[in-house]
Amino acid sequence: MPGPKPDPVENSAALPERADVVIIGGGIAGVCAGLELAEQGLKVAICEKGHVAGEQSSRNWGWVRLTHRDTRELPLMVEAQRIWQGLDARIGADTGYTRCGVTFTCASEAALAAERESLEELAPYQIPARMLSRDEVMGMFPGLSLDIKGALHNPYDGRAEPQKAAPAIARAVQARGGSVHQHCAVRVVETAAGRVSGVVTEKGRIACSAVLVAGGVWSRLFLGNLGIDLPQLRTKGNVLRTDPVPEGPEGTLKYPEFAMRRRADGGYTIASALPSPYQLTPDSFRLLKAFLPALRNEWRSINLGVGPSFFEALRTPRHWSGAEVSPFEKTRVLDPEPDSTMIDRALAVVKSSYPAFETATVAQKWAGYIDVLPDIIPVISGTEGVKNGLPGLYVASGFSGHGFGLGTGAGRLAADLITGRSPVVDPAPFRLHRFSDGSKIRPKSGVIQR
Repeated sequence: MPGPKPDPVENSAALPERADVVIIGGGIAGVCAGLELAEQGLKVAICEKGHVAGEQSSRNWGWVRLTHRDTRELPLMVEAQRIWQGLDARIGADTGYTRCGVTFTCASEAALAAERESLEELAPYQIPARMLSRDEVMGMFPGLSLDIKGALHNPYDGRAEPQKAAPAIARAVQARGGSVHQHCAVRVVETAAGRVSGVVTEKGRIACSAVLVAGGVWSRLFLGNLGIDLPQLRTKGNVLRTDPVPEGPEGTLKYPEFAMRRRADGGYTIASALPSPYQLTPDSFRLLKAFLPALRNEWRSINLGVGPSFFEALRTPRHWSGAEVSPFEKTRVLDPEPDSTMIDRALAVVKSSYPAFETATVAQKWAGYIDVLPDIIPVISGTEGVKNGLPGLYVASGFSGHGFGLGTGAGRLAADLITGRSPVVDPAPFRLHRFSDGSKIRPKSGVIQR
């Protein structure tokens, strides 16, 4: 069964000879950066190897959450949510955003204690989240019969529609004078006088003074060809959507075994909240030292294995020239097989605990790859300060399952860095060279959102 089908975006008529900024990747971070730049009057060209939102930007859960963030991300997420709230009016299109609230249920006293810590982290931002008793949860979700102790509820958390959001923003970029080029992989970045001077795409060259790499799980491969190390791995998330469930809840709910949220079409996106088996790749061994702190946090939930991904990675070239067909042209859209056993188990728990879902039918199942960094927060940064870094070359990647909700803020911060405008938040936590400047890498456990 193929993955979700994002709303279509028409290709711009022709590849421009020159742009101020070329953005590599038509996911949520790339198009949001494009919108910010285009509104400042810059000429933007978005180049996407497949189609806009073809990979994780259309395959995620659709949550726009402040809760369960690394505290280093919270200032940027507060800005991201502010942008989401006004985005539909700003672009004149429907992203599906609504502030519906999210309820994080707790099946144990230890989980309750952890959620109280999460509540304390939100307090400095005047977010009216609160702890709920079991009875209060059942009052919010009539008919629910989960064995829980209580929950953390954040009414400021929301949702949007992944298949709609990035395409709508991409069309807004076009309306503001930018261009979008699908099935147009960027092969290499060109330089002159020691800085970015252009890109070579499969369809021709674009001269530019800045490039933003927002390529999701492909960013490490692209940057590696330039001699720049982005310590990024990927993990898989599994999701299904149901046909409409007329009596389903408006609020979003997470339980240790599942996560679910209402969709604009009346159905529900339901995901397994349990981690998928992790498929080793050659990069898993190359980056073992960098990821050791994260492994120590998550080792109880990691199930390692070797599968097709290992051998696909071995066959993928790591270096190529602008005259050669790149790996991005050989795989336009990553569309991994979902783990049906995991998703079906999650749906079974929902059906057994919520009468409204007893007869729910599955409309579609899919999987997607999440780009993960060692400290589970993204890079939104220039590349100066790292080996082979270039003035004019920027990165927005490694969102570790947080990228959809954070995308609007990430796009704003990336645009600030590119234009030299005062950054909307302190960019230091997101700098690329934190992995090479001796900084201690401190991942927070339990924050990957699949």
